[in-house]
Amino acid sequence: MSGSDRTPVGRTLREGVLLGTLGYVTVAVFYAAFDFLAARGTLYTVDLLGKAFFRGLRDPAVLQLPATPDLTALFLYNLLHLALSLAIGLIVAWLLARAERGPRHALTSLGVMVVGFVVTVLAAGLLTEPIRPLLPWWSIVWANAAAVLVAGTAVVWRRPGVLRTLFGGSGPPPA
Repeated sequence: MSGSDRTPVGRTLREGVLLGTLGYVTVAVFYAAFDFLAARGTLYTVDLLGKAFFRGLRDPAVLQLPATPDLTALFLYNLLHLALSLAIGLIVAWLLARAERGPRHALTSLGVMVVGFVVTVLAAGLLTEPIRPLLPWWSIVWANAAAVLVAGTAVVWRRPGVLRTLFGGSGPPPA
């Protein structure tokens, strides 16, 4: 552990990268399982999103046809998803650090996190509207909720008093 990792900023950065990575992986695993269970191949949704975002495909009828995966679109979409996940993780880690300043900051931070979840789901849903028949709203909500659950579990494990901090004493006692 370097000296900068022991600072509050270093801790926040490290935690943000961890949370973003956990969110990214959770959503990726969710959609791999979603596609596997739909018998479409585990990279179908990522390929679909990559083609929609980077190739301009919008017609669900065309997108439903079996197609060879576009490795460039897959890579670019994964890069975009990872970058956005890391940004969200860093923001959440900063909000958690800010919440530790006191109840007023905790309430504001919690509110921003809740609004951020809703905005993330709505943005993902609205941006993928043309391919809604293949990417239902419920999957967007559940994938993001799973990411929050996994990353949130990591936060609670790393910061045992975080629930008490965010909810004003309703969390478990610190270990």
